[in-house]
Amino acid sequence: MPPAPASDGSAPAPSLASDGAAPVRSGSGVALPPGAAAPAPVRPRSRGALPPDTAVTAPVRPRSRVAPLPGVDAVTPARPGSDRSTSGARASGGSDPVSPVGQRLSPVGQRRSVPPRQRGAREPAPAPVRCTPAPGPARPAGSRRRIRLATVFSLALFTAIGVRLVVLQVGQSPAEVDLLLAQQRSRLVEIELPAARGSIVDRSGAVLARSVEARYVYADPQLIEDAPAAAARLSPLLGIAPSRLTRLMARQKRPSGADSRFEYLARGVDIPLARRVDDLGLAGIGTGRDERRDSSGADLASNLIGFTGEDRTGLEGLEARYDDVLRGRDGRLVHERGNPQVDDGRLAKEIPSGYHRLTPARPGATLHLTIDRDLQFQAQRALCPTLARAAAAFGAAVVLDVRTGEVLVQASCPGFNAAKPLDLEPAERADVASSVAAEPGSTHKAFVVAAALQEGVITADTTVPAGGPLVRGGTPFADEHPQPAGTRLTIPEVLAYSSNVGTIAVADRLGPQRIFDYQRRFGLGATTGEGMPGESAGRLLAPPQWSPSATGSVPIGASVDATLLQMAAGYAAIANDGVYVAPRLVQSAVAADGTVTPGPAPRTHRVLSPEVAAEVRTMLEAVVVLPGATGRRAAVPGYRVAGKTGTLDRLVDGRYTSANAVSFIGMAPAEAPRYVVAVSAAVPRGAGGEVAAPVFSSIMGLTLSRYRVPPSTARPPSFE
Repeated sequence: MPPAPASDGSAPAPSLASDGAAPVRSGSGVALPPGAAAPAPVRPRSRGALPPDTAVTAPVRPRSRVAPLPGVDAVTPARPGSDRSTSGARASGGSDPVSPVGQRLSPVGQRRSVPPRQRGAREPAPAPVRCTPAPGPARPAGSRRRIRLATVFSLALFTAIGVRLVVLQVGQSPAEVDLLLAQQRSRLVEIELPAARGSIVDRSGAVLARSVEARYVYADPQLIEDAPAAAARLSPLLGIAPSRLTRLMARQKRPSGADSRFEYLARGVDIPLARRVDDLGLAGIGTGRDERRDSSGADLASNLIGFTGEDRTGLEGLEARYDDVLRGRDGRLVHERGNPQVDDGRLAKEIPSGYHRLTPARPGATLHLTIDRDLQFQAQRALCPTLARAAAAFGAAVVLDVRTGEVLVQASCPGFNAAKPLDLEPAERADVASSVAAEPGSTHKAFVVAAALQEGVITADTTVPAGGPLVRGGTPFADEHPQPAGTRLTIPEVLAYSSNVGTIAVADRLGPQRIFDYQRRFGLGATTGEGMPGESAGRLLAPPQWSPSATGSVPIGASVDATLLQMAAGYAAIANDGVYVAPRLVQSAVAADGTVTPGPAPRTHRVLSPEVAAEVRTMLEAVVVLPGATGRRAAVPGYRVAGKTGTLDRLVDGRYTSANAVSFIGMAPAEAPRYVVAVSAAVPRGAGGEVAAPVFSSIMGLTLSRYRVPPSTARPPSFE
């Protein structure tokens, strides 16, 4: 029986099955095996009804809008009530439509044409299409995998480190651990970085002592094969005995147990000499940057400044007193280097990625003194040659600013070469002005007269007996310039002729207690605190300690010890209208970063009233102007000078000798003093007016000229 025609009028598809059953095709046009049930047709999501005999496939909804391929019409969803099962364009020229969506296939796989829409028929509105929001960007599948791998790797790394630590702490024996640590320590090199020592400068910034660039020579004992041979070649250059160099080059252990890899052989070596050491090419011998202490003059203020040792530590003078200020703080470099025993030592260099720790050095502060370098130089030229001609054992000179207490000059003779300090004995290197306490002699008489005037027991018109010796405690006291019996002297004459008898007579009116009190007010019996190490406080006898002869010896400057600096400060109180100002030697300390630390403020207190101080100054002028006075040679042309000579038998080991301790202390201009100059010396013969007074005149003249002090306009007073 022939097949029934199709509902759309097309010819029936021929049968391909051998048993006469037509193959069943699915909605997608794929033939199914005989006897298989055809899948249910997929109904579109749209609400429009399709013809009951039309099977459609489910439209594929793209996730994004995709442009149609060339030559292919876009597929539109079927509309409800339409006579077409697809929204594809109709085929032209009798050809089949391009899109298979919504079309029914013939048994032979041919597409059926959808009846055309009737002309004039209104196409119903399309049904609303439900749109689902497009999903966000998907995470790449590889990123999650990389995170997992990184996590696994990190956990494995920390696990390995933990296991290694456990093995080191528990699994290995203490000997093995010590071996590992020793191997690590053997690669560490520790180098000390010396800090530059601060300079010592004068009041204007001129250098008195400083550190200059030099070199040090060192040895690495682990690299030296023949120490005696190396020492023999270095000894002529360094000036060090070969035996000492050999001991320094010997292999030794540090306190930590590590091998010594660095030993100093010489410090402060000149740069040209260090180059000659490098030219030797000795294995394990090298040079490095160092510094050496140098002074602007070989002996300029050397007793005052002192010197340092090879390790740049202050040993004497201001270098020792302010060592903690000057020396700074050394730095340190610790780094890891290669094994020097491999590749002929060429690997013994710092490992770029190895251990490296640097502690920078901090330079020391600069010490600013009150000293005037040029005036110090001129004072030494005036003092030392004169004392050398007088065969003096030692001597000193001090210049003070009476208003501020600043020490402008502090010179000692003999001096020494700061570069070779060990050529002299310690006693010969001492600062005489501050460390040698001796009996001041007649310069002490000015304090007794000033105390008597202040206490009102004498006046400017008072006269005292001066003829004949006085006996105190069985000891006679006579004048060096004898006066006729029954002579009475005025107080200025007592000072001008340095009368021992007249001074004792004035002291009798004061009494021991008041003399002792004024000695302390003038600064005797205590250090001045100017800043020098080893400053002597001198010696005073309290009244209960006075012997019967002390009433005669103490007023004339015996049985009391004082330094030249103490006596100069006492005279400065008279020059400063009766106000004592303690001497000071240090202005400030300036750190490397510019921080300024002022020196300690000087101690001050009143000793005399301004009127009494002026009277004493006038009386002291008689020492220089009266005919036959002891200080005539202390005069300074153009200036009024007030001062006092001193001459006393010198004490050696507690016994008086034929040698003399001579001095002169004075001020100028006497009408308004600006400076005090004190000079002392230990000479075999001569008096203060003969040895010390001329030196005073030279130094005072230089001081007044340097600071441009106007000459005196008034004439000295006349004494009757």
